[in-house]
Amino acid sequence: MRRRLGRLAIVGALLAGAPGVRAEVGDGEVVFGMVGPFSGAAKDMGKEVRTGIEVAFAAQNEAGGVQGRKLRLVVVDDGFEPGRTVAAMRELVDVRKVFGILGNVGTATAEVAAPYADEKGVLFFGAVSGASFLRHNPPDRWIFNYRASYAEETAAMVRYLVEVRRIPAAKIAVFAQDDAFGDAGFDGVARIMRHYRRDPAKVLRVRYRRNTADVEDAVRAVTAHAKDVAAVVMVATYKPAARFIERLHDAGLSKVVFTNVSDVDSSALAEELAQLGPGYAEGVVVTQVVPPPNGKATTLLRYQEQLRKYAGGEKPSSLSLEGWISARLLIEGLQRTGRNLTTDALIDALESIHGLDLGLGTPLGFGPSEHQASRMVWGTILEAKGAITPIELQ
Repeated sequence: MRRRLGRLAIVGALLAGAPGVRAEVGDGEVVFGMVGPFSGAAKDMGKEVRTGIEVAFAAQNEAGGVQGRKLRLVVVDDGFEPGRTVAAMRELVDVRKVFGILGNVGTATAEVAAPYADEKGVLFFGAVSGASFLRHNPPDRWIFNYRASYAEETAAMVRYLVEVRRIPAAKIAVFAQDDAFGDAGFDGVARIMRHYRRDPAKVLRVRYRRNTADVEDAVRAVTAHAKDVAAVVMVATYKPAARFIERLHDAGLSKVVFTNVSDVDSSALAEELAQLGPGYAEGVVVTQVVPPPNGKATTLLRYQEQLRKYAGGEKPSSLSLEGWISARLLIEGLQRTGRNLTTDALIDALESIHGLDLGLGTPLGFGPSEHQASRMVWGTILEAKGAITPIELQ
């Protein structure tokens, strides 16, 4: 309750006394804003998503832009802290007058940013979050998601552990960030546990604080129940996830199956674990909301080519691919809107996208009652030296 009241206070402070604003667009360019972690423990997440968006924009701009307008992204750092998201959103919408918000990173931060965008009538597109509050039924008019939800990711994860790996549901624990991100992931586990006749209240759930790698309490709790833990569903960013795996591995729980949702940044997690030595990375399962970024499908080769051209030195990653796909979806909506670009016209155009084939292996689309483009969840597994290999989840 205290956390919920704190969030409401932040949102209230953000909206109190603020005059309504409307997104603006000039003749020469369309400017979008992004709030994300560009400092702190999660800074690599912000950097990779930004890279994907800017690469897609650069390629589109070289091809002439959209309806004669060039695309530009303006970013503001909130350090992954909701208290800083207040000022970041104000800066983008009230001061810089961006046309819309694209690719914000974080769930706890989205709890502040999304209500603001909704209240102001500003498009909030492609947030890197699978939280349920971004997926109301019916959907909020201004909020659109590309990716599968955390509930869909963690459900796929638990099904894989139970039905493919034959691990009893009673032996699955949860390690999650102690905020809305972790809560959303655990909600998905709770729902699928009921399917397996497991009381969610009996699931061992351990936590860590956002923007830290302080996992010692969580490690002690799991080791105290070691005989009852065969797998852990993690809802964490890569540094605490890597530290948690390392500590449990060193405590003798090397046979536990570790899994994590896509927000972990699998490339960063693999690199972090590989540096610890052989055995730490091997067998870690990560669900993804995009196909393997090093794949050979036509659209993935196009992404890789554009990454080399416009972001030399950057390696393909799931997060930059997610940013790139979200930007491509938004560009499709902008193209359908025509020259007379308004927020309402863009929303109507986005809701007209049905069965769009971007070459991902799953059609994408929206509608007046559906503001989530994809429900697809892919599986990957880490190898001993950090390589990432696709796996079938079913």
